[in-house]
This record gives sequence, structure tokens and C-alpha cells, in this order.
Amino acid sequence: MPSPLINIYSRLPVSFTHGQGVWLFDAQGRKYLDALAGIGVSCLGHNHPRLVKAIADQAARVIHTSNIYEVPQQAELAQRLAALSGMEEVAFANSGSEANEGAIKLARYYGHKKGNDLPHIISMDSSWHGRTLGTLAATGSEKARKGFDPLPAGFTQVPYNSLEAVTRAGDAEPRTVAVLLEVLQGEGGIRPSDLDYVRGLRELCTARGWLLMIDEVQSGIGRTGKWFAHQWADIRPDVMTLAKGLAGGVPIGAVLAAGPAAGVLTPGSHGTTFGGGPLACAAGLAVIESLEQENLLQNAEAVGAYLRDALSAELAGVAGVAEVRGRGLMLGIELDRPCGILATRAMQAGLLINVTRERVVRLLPPLILSRDEADEVVRLLVPLIKQFLADQA
Repeated sequence: MPSPLINIYSRLPVSFTHGQGVWLFDAQGRKYLDALAGIGVSCLGHNHPRLVKAIADQAARVIHTSNIYEVPQQAELAQRLAALSGMEEVAFANSGSEANEGAIKLARYYGHKKGNDLPHIISMDSSWHGRTLGTLAATGSEKARKGFDPLPAGFTQVPYNSLEAVTRAGDAEPRTVAVLLEVLQGEGGIRPSDLDYVRGLRELCTARGWLLMIDEVQSGIGRTGKWFAHQWADIRPDVMTLAKGLAGGVPIGAVLAAGPAAGVLTPGSHGTTFGGGPLACAAGLAVIESLEQENLLQNAEAVGAYLRDALSAELAGVAGVAEVRGRGLMLGIELDRPCGILATRAMQAGLLINVTRERVVRLLPPLILSRDEADEVVRLLVPLIKQFLADQA
């Protein structure tokens, strides 16, 4: 009997019964090193005791009440995020797409309050901000956008890492109110920004009265070795979005605002039924506590650099390997040809990865990854890449 599931995923033929640390296990008892972490979600790995206890304890008390009422866990998580980021306000959502949709709404509301009836947002090529119609309009992926026209107007994509391109776009569109970007593109192929570019954007947005909005959905919550990837440039955005690793696997998103973006959203201008519920926020608090107490930001930076260097050394001089890049435990290996089959071959070898932009092997392992486990990633992955390239020669 065919499955009633709508066919929107090309799934790999495996399902998992349980996990422990960086490992997942299938029904046959076979184990897999999870170097994808649910696409950057399971930052503490699987069956982390503090996270499991926080979820179970909260579920036994109250799972949902609604934002009609006070939610103490939400207020506490907002306070922790504001302290870690230097931002001033936090609104919660259920996903990265919803968080970015909230950021877009905030920017438009900001523009309208300034008398701009057609506020415009500049975003980047190869960017990824979500699958709602608004976030698709901001996303620089023709493949993702195809078939969903007409998308909301008011967006321009420009070349990533080019301050000149942003300046030109702003000159051409005087109704510009915001710039939206990932400082380390994820779906776009693990493309780090130049830190001087990020600093230049901060100066440009301040000078022109635009909001600088940074999508940290994939790169935030310690993945690059700092709480948020933009902190490597030592700047503060006006708007920041979070999701993925924030609650270690429980769905959550967040929009953070500061400076000119603070105070823009008011009662009735935005809202959510589920966003910031007690269960998700209890999980978020447990994640932050674990990252702090287990020194996992430092681990992400150190083990990430170790893994990147090991992959670079093993793949040096291999024809067909274009670049190994990334920050912390957000790494990509770009090949000179499409390599989607590597996700299947890696799974068959006991390693979970994926391929983005058709030719970039993406690694987003849990932040608890050890050096020995990083060695295992190299041991499993490098021969697969070399064999794939040799077969294609």
C-alpha cells in the first residue's frame, strides 16, 4: 500500500531507533556517526542527559499554555539570549523560516513607521532563509523559488561578500530599509563571509539608516566556536534570527532586535500560537546551560579546526577537490562536480552527511564531537571522496 505522505522528500533508506552521543542506531543495530546532527539541530548529540531531563520534567508539569499568559521559561530564555548576544528584545517562533519571516515583517514595519510605503530588503545570492513565500523571496536560490511565483515583491539579491554590490543596490533602490544575510552561508555551500565585509555592512547600514539583519539559524548557538557567527567580526546586528540548535531538537525559532529595531513590533503586529512555549524554552535553557558548563563553544572551535585541517591534509592535491572551508563545526568540502551520491555512499559506510549546492559535502556534527570521533569522520569520508573522484576520472 503506498504511503499517504506527500512526496516532498527524497529520503535515504534508513530509519533510526535511538541515539547516544554522536551515534545513531537503526533497527538492525547498525551504528552511524552522525556528522549532520539533523542539519545542525542536535547540537548536544543524542540522549544528552541534561536535555532529556529538562524536556521530561517540563512535559510532566505543563507543555503548552499560550502567549495569552505569562510563560516564565520564555522570559528566562529571552533573558539568557539577550545577555549572550547584547541584543535588547526577543520574540519566539517555531522554526528558522518563521524567525526569518518575523525579521522581514519587522523590517517592513520599521519602513512603514518611517513613512516608506514600499520598504525594500537587500539579500544575497546563494542565501537560504526559508520556505515560506516571504523567506523564499529573500532566498537566493532559483531552484527553491521555481514554481512559486508570484513571490512577494520588495527584495533584491546581490553578490555575497561584495560591499560594493550592496552599496550599488541601495543607491538604485532608495526605499531600502534593511540588509539580510548569513555571515556563514549554510545551504549556499558553507561559504564564510569576509569579516571586513561584515564590518563594512555594519558601518553602511548605520550610515544609511538601514537595519542590519543577520540570519544565524544554522551558524548560531555555538556552532562556529562563538555563540553567534557574526561575533567573529565583533559587531552587533539590529536583528538576528535563531532556530536549529537552540533547543537541541525541539522546534523553536527566535527573532532578536536591538538599536533602531528595538520597540518596532508592538501588540497585534506579530504573534504565534506555539512559539516560545514552556517545553521548547525549557529545552533551550538546558542547551545553553550545557554549552556553557561543558565548554562546547571551545570544543567546537578546537575540534572544528582539527577536523578541517585533517580533511585538508588528506585531500590535498586530490584532483577534483576544490576547497575545504568553514568555521568551527560548520564545514564544507567543495568538489568540482555534482556529488549527491556521496550522501548515500556515506550512509552505507556508517556516516551521516549531506550534499548542498550539488557539489559541497556538508558537515554539521554535534558540538560534543571529540578528536577521536573527528578522526573517524576522516577515516570514513576521505576514501569515499577519493573513490568517487577516481570513478569519475
